Amino acid sequence: MKLSQFNFELPQEKIATEPTRWRDECRLLVLHKDSGEIEHRQFKNIIDYFGKGDNFVLNDTKVIPAKLYGKKEKTEADIVVFLLRELSKEQRLWDVIVEPARKIRIGNKLYFGEDDSMVAEVIDNTTSRGRTLRFLYDGPYEEFKQALYALGHTPVPEWVKEETDESDVENYQTIFAANEGAVSAPAAGLHFSRELFNRMILKDIDKTFITVHMGMGYFRSVDVEDLSKHKMDGERMIITREAADKINATKRAGHKVVACGVTVIRALETYVTTNKEIKDNDMWTNKFIFPPYEFSIPDAIVSNFHLPQSTMLMTVAAFGGYTKVMNAYRVALEEGYRFGPYGDAMLII
Repeated sequence: MKLSQFNFELPQEKIATEPTRWRDECRLLVLHKDSGEIEHRQFKNIIDYFGKGDNFVLNDTKVIPAKLYGKKEKTEADIVVFLLRELSKEQRLWDVIVEPARKIRIGNKLYFGEDDSMVAEVIDNTTSRGRTLRFLYDGPYEEFKQALYALGHTPVPEWVKEETDESDVENYQTIFAANEGAVSAPAAGLHFSRELFNRMILKDIDKTFITVHMGMGYFRSVDVEDLSKHKMDGERMIITREAADKINATKRAGHKVVACGVTVIRALETYVTTNKEIKDNDMWTNKFIFPPYEFSIPDAIVSNFHLPQSTMLMTVAAFGGYTKVMNAYRVALEEGYRFGPYGDAMLII
């Protein structure tokens, strides 16, 4: 398929800048992928479509305060740094993205904080925008990490809202976030509340947690018309033995596996055995799923409404069928659904 086939007009006012007051009371568009039938519900009604033994697979990654505002030495030019991943605790090394990347060279020093309390040196240029920084901090590691995160801001994408505030610290984090490492929230998981989890327990609906540290790659524009030539950024995924066993047991028993979010879909489909089961792993995945694609693990998916020409939309279309998903997006726009990580959700079953 071609990039242009995933284009549609998305007015800025359709992108939600704040979540609904209660997590599970956003709108839910339900797409029946076989018939193409569409229903309009609230997210808390999602369990009406599932029963005993069905299993919701959720991403328990935790978003870090990854967005740092700083200045370049000498010129004092304003920069924004996104922390991507920690490379070395001992050497204080981090992979980052610097914006604007122009004129950022190896050896440059970058200053952060009102009193320039945090200093970093550029020690490697890995890509056109990517860099490796060494933070020049002599104190204990925990003290350094606390100081670094105190300077950071919640990395809500700028196309959602230009400036974050205190509410985003909680809003841009799932209630089950546990394993630190994401620079973007797994949006489909934001709609789950403790009340909804309790109602799932009453219906004997299971949930399984895996970890996928979502990066910036999902929000980078695809610049090739032929999708087979697009290269995804890698993300670390961790599926424990217990999680793999629960998911495989669900499939063997004939119950539904519900993949909550594109990161979960990607992780479940990365390493599948010949008998269509998953194994425990701790690895990096750069799998890119777009139509046509034959799925092995998920029986249903939950996803937010994504941007035009985004890889996340392509993955959703691969599951629900290109024509039916693009029609559902047209209906969502007509019906006033909200797009983006703070927006409404879609269930494809």
